[in-house]
Amino acid sequence: MKKHLIHFLLVAVLSVFSAAAFAQTTVRGQLVDAETGEPLVGAAIMVEGTSQGTVTDIDGYFKQDVAQGGTLVFKYVGFKDLKKKITQKGASVDLGAIKMEPDAVMLKDVVITSSVAVARKTPVAVSTINPVSIEDKIGSQELPQLLKSTPGVYASNEGGGYGDSNIKIRGFKSEYVAMMINGVPMNGMENQKVYMSNWGGLVDVASSIQIQRGLGASKVSTPSVGGSQNIVTKTTDAKKGGFVSYGMGNDGYNKVMFGVSSGLTKDGWAFTLLGARDTRDGYIQGTESEAYTWFISVAKRFNDNHQLSFTAFGAPQWHNQRNMANGLNIKEYQRVKQWMGEESPYRYNSTFGYRNGQVMNSSRNAYHKPQMSLNHLWQIDHKSSLSTAAYMSIGTGAGYSGTGVTGYSSSWYGTATDGTVNTQFRCPDGTFDYDAVDKLNADNYKNPVSVSGMPNYNGSLMIMNKASNDHFWAGLISTYTTKFGDDFDFYGGIDYRYYKGLHQNVITDLFGGKYYIDSYNRKNVLATNSVNGGNPAWVNQKLGVGDVIRRDYDGFVMYEGGFAQLEYNKDAVSAFVSGGLTNTSYWRHDRMYYSGDKQDSSKKHYLGGNVKAGLNYNLDEHNNVFVNAGFISRAPIFDNTFINSQSSHERNADAKNEKVYSFELGYGYRSHYISANVNAYYTIWKDKALYDTGSYDDEDGNSQRWTMNMTGAQANHMGVEFDFLAKPFRWMEVTGMFSWGDWRWNGTATGFMMNTQGQIIKSTQGGVLTDMSQADQYKYRIKMDDVHVGGSAQTTAALGLILRPMKGLRLSADWNFYARNYADYDIDASDAKQDTPYVVSDPWEIPSWSTFDVSAGYTFDFGKLRATLSGNVYNLFNQEYIADARDGSNHDWETATRVLYGFGRTYSVRLKFNF
Repeated sequence: MKKHLIHFLLVAVLSVFSAAAFAQTTVRGQLVDAETGEPLVGAAIMVEGTSQGTVTDIDGYFKQDVAQGGTLVFKYVGFKDLKKKITQKGASVDLGAIKMEPDAVMLKDVVITSSVAVARKTPVAVSTINPVSIEDKIGSQELPQLLKSTPGVYASNEGGGYGDSNIKIRGFKSEYVAMMINGVPMNGMENQKVYMSNWGGLVDVASSIQIQRGLGASKVSTPSVGGSQNIVTKTTDAKKGGFVSYGMGNDGYNKVMFGVSSGLTKDGWAFTLLGARDTRDGYIQGTESEAYTWFISVAKRFNDNHQLSFTAFGAPQWHNQRNMANGLNIKEYQRVKQWMGEESPYRYNSTFGYRNGQVMNSSRNAYHKPQMSLNHLWQIDHKSSLSTAAYMSIGTGAGYSGTGVTGYSSSWYGTATDGTVNTQFRCPDGTFDYDAVDKLNADNYKNPVSVSGMPNYNGSLMIMNKASNDHFWAGLISTYTTKFGDDFDFYGGIDYRYYKGLHQNVITDLFGGKYYIDSYNRKNVLATNSVNGGNPAWVNQKLGVGDVIRRDYDGFVMYEGGFAQLEYNKDAVSAFVSGGLTNTSYWRHDRMYYSGDKQDSSKKHYLGGNVKAGLNYNLDEHNNVFVNAGFISRAPIFDNTFINSQSSHERNADAKNEKVYSFELGYGYRSHYISANVNAYYTIWKDKALYDTGSYDDEDGNSQRWTMNMTGAQANHMGVEFDFLAKPFRWMEVTGMFSWGDWRWNGTATGFMMNTQGQIIKSTQGGVLTDMSQADQYKYRIKMDDVHVGGSAQTTAALGLILRPMKGLRLSADWNFYARNYADYDIDASDAKQDTPYVVSDPWEIPSWSTFDVSAGYTFDFGKLRATLSGNVYNLFNQEYIADARDGSNHDWETATRVLYGFGRTYSVRLKFNF
């Protein structure tokens, strides 16, 4: 008995010590990308030496039991393996955010990584939208709307059709905001503008979006001015599987999407395929649309030194519009209530109507701009690599609109220049009467009227035409990276681009007429005109569907650039200095106004460049400060290098590079519970070009075109920005931002009124200047001191709340506020004066407003599939507000024209299955 008791006590003691030795601890944490901060979804967490493990959820979080003293191993394809020994005691341990470093030879385009800013290292103001936020908040919105809670950003829907939204950063319009896809610049080669309708499907293929405000950190030969948005597309997914989803919402919104990936095979191949179809009736009256998205990525890892990947993306679409030209003034919106019934008058579209009983809208856009790139990564050795991206884009499509002979063109567009609805072709219900246009042309054939000197003109008075802007664009970016010692990183590369753009206006519908005569000149119709002394003169020509009117030319752009950057990284200090040189060449080939060997203009070259530098200093593990400064000399846009790029080879001798000076400083704080950033900036934009055209009567009484290119305008953009992210609990996140800008024009713009031959015109009454010593007295001037920049809210704020009250459930609410938004305006060169400068007045300040958005999502198991049900409501309280407006003669609400109200309450729901 005594022996058995001793054995029992011995076993009990050993069991207690064994239990103590192998006590289990529940470890929690979140895996994130060390460079972007985005969560790593589906990463593997293994207990070393065992078969136990788990994976991270959609927010990168995990929970795993491990013995005290045990080790967790974290694995994610494309990132370096990470191990953590659990030495903390207790039943539960929270490791917080665990940062995983990208692998140097990961299945990811290195052009992407070279354009991404890194927190507490890259000295720029930056915000990143991770894939979780994209999925949660996009719903039926367009890509720019995802960025509206970012400091300094203003996004609006403008025309209200699919793809009509746009974005401005720090008061700079799209032509001064660089848009990049995987680090490759995508701004238009001729005018630098970005039309989001060409990129409507980007949100479907976006993996993350990073907004860099100011000069940015992108390693390209021409940096941004206001900021940049780098859309990182889905790469070749390392995980085998796919998804299907279906979404629906207000006003006929329906969207179906699928994606599938092979994962990384044993022999190094991987592919991803994605497709989507999006159809809508449109929130704004008569803005139906149909859009598709396709995406394919194929990659081959040959070995640890070479990787090749091919990515192609396209988003063909058509959509009806209510563009800015169709906006009404505020009083007119009250008048159209009689036509809208239960609907809001702010949804009215003056070009929407019917023809032969079928829905029609003369304001329409259709385009497809596929983007293809072939990327090669060569890991030369442990410290050097060469990444090369060859890309190509072939754009086809047009914007459709109505036009007509003198006296009928303005009526066609639905609204007059003062923002009132034209009633000449208006049905009793307020819709545009397209049948009346057919009747107008038919009646004119029977009883001809006098048009432009033609006493018996029996052709179409009103027609439809499309403005084609097809293009071919090819480019190459190659970057060499190496290290000097342990602390210096060097980047150097080339940036080459070639562009050819076709510009034509083509007749698409004569509306029952027999022909149409274009009032503009046409080639190959020269005749001897006895009135003109026997000299060759242009004659009118009867045109039909498919014939070209107004313009028919190709614009060519050749861009060659080089860039280099040296970075220093040691301990708490990160610093860089970079520079770039560019040569931009422009020329045109005209088939309308020139013939024979005169069709090609001369080539004009503009040298540009930039230099920028920055420093980040980490005061400790929580605090950092940064500063950056830079100078950019940027070539003028294509149009400004010609007297009139639509019809003339004559060069604008006054065209010069725009110059930008920028300075910025900031402070950041990071901890487990809160992160915050505050920064201040000052940007000077010099030699901004102003452009305008008009007509005058020459000394013989003939109508002639004039063009005025003005230079010397300057804008100062300064402001402060603040944003934060707080995590008081694991199940709660609070976000917020505030930005205040002071953006104003300054200086006096000057220029000459010139005819199509490049000669200086003395005044609007005509007369060509022959004695250039007298030129200064015929110079026109516009004074722009202290005039607010229009078109973008200069004060913005936002607050957001994200809750995860239970596993799989996510709730969020966002409040956005906008103030000091001044009506947009064009500096009208025709207002310029020769004696005393014309003084520009401050534009109308649009009333401030705010909106609330809410969203919810629930992820659950559906058999062997992972399902997510999500919903979004935008502008929850149906707030009425003015998003965009054009300034009027008295700079107040009564005279403001082209006023566009924002969308009221909209909603969408989506069900997604992952397999």
